[in-house]
Amino acid sequence: MKDFSELEQKLNISFKNKKLLQQAFCHRSYLNENPSFPLDHNERLEFLGDAVLELAVTEYLYNKYPNPEGEMTNWRAALVNSQSLAKLAGELDFSEFLLLSKGEAKDRGKARQYILANTLEAFLGAFYLDQGFEKPREFIEKHLIKGLPQILKEGSYKDAKSLFQEKSQEKVSITPSYRVVKEWGPDHAKSFVVGVYLDKEKVAEGEGSSKQEAEVAAAQNGLEAKNWN
Repeated sequence: MKDFSELEQKLNISFKNKKLLQQAFCHRSYLNENPSFPLDHNERLEFLGDAVLELAVTEYLYNKYPNPEGEMTNWRAALVNSQSLAKLAGELDFSEFLLLSKGEAKDRGKARQYILANTLEAFLGAFYLDQGFEKPREFIEKHLIKGLPQILKEGSYKDAKSLFQEKSQEKVSITPSYRVVKEWGPDHAKSFVVGVYLDKEKVAEGEGSSKQEAEVAAAQNGLEAKNWN
């Protein structure tokens, strides 16, 4: 079993209920190979942590910035998207503590990034159950929201789908459409490939763990393909 005390020491956090911390890192695949493991997988904690994360970021933006709702929504999306969460989980060495099946443990590609992002949310859910809202809020401000100035400076918060639609209408007077090209995987871990089209021309494709995420990736790839960045 992983020594989660090392993670607690690294994060300067001490869980009262150590089992909650373990469960946050337990992927569904681990239980398939270890049916006697006494804890459940982390998907319910992930569901809770997603809400904790959204509230903490929303509260911070509301209190610190007088900007309109639409702008803050885009800033929040840039902070809490799966790439941002996976990057932070990587920086915090969460990979070293994941409880995965042997097959999942070998995959270091996109699937691992999604698992890391989901584990970070599950960790926040476990943290909330263990210690209430204030401590996870402080954690989110310290580790995640610190990236906001860079996001604002680069303009990376701008929604790729909105930008692609603006450019498409401006350049070729066409509103883009999106279609699922391919989907695979079980219900709890689906992957999608979506194509973005200008009339009958398929401009680009994007992949994601939801249709919406794949559409955003397709729009981003479309901007690059058309050199509209």
